[in-house]
Amino acid sequence: MGKRHPNHRLVKQHRTYTVEELARLFRVHKNTIRAWQKEGLKPIDDARPLLFKGDGVASFLLARRETAKQPCGPGQIYCLPCRAPKVPDGDFVEYVPGTSTNGNLRGLCPTCGTTIHRRVNRSKIATAAGELEVLLSEGEPRIGETSNLPVNCDLQRGRAA
Repeated sequence: MGKRHPNHRLVKQHRTYTVEELARLFRVHKNTIRAWQKEGLKPIDDARPLLFKGDGVASFLLARRETAKQPCGPGQIYCLPCRAPKVPDGDFVEYVPGTSTNGNLRGLCPTCGTTIHRRVNRSKIATAAGELEVLLSEGEPRIGETSNLPVNCDLQRGRAA
């Protein structure tokens, strides 16, 4: 099965490829390569079999990937099911720390109701959140920070010794 964004690094820059060779290289159907041609992938000439220069294929795939990007602005979090940046429902997010320096902004998508997340550095919360109201919450305790350890935990042995 092919990929949504084929790896442009698989292409050798100074080599020419036929439609069949590109299809095998990226593990896609030959019709996908033909669809890419309609999107702007240029063959060397119109002679059969069609030949594509490696550097042209790589630059086409990079440009195609760049046009698909949708960067999140301040106050936006990317929603995977909707495939678009969204302002969280109620203009409200929760910051859940993961480490001492990084954490997640967590909110709800206004369209589909899915929980949406944005990884952010603790010092840059204000920039990423924009006009959103941010609730700073405590992170989940680490296993070494809890008082009720499991019976077979190595940390318990270390305290007893």
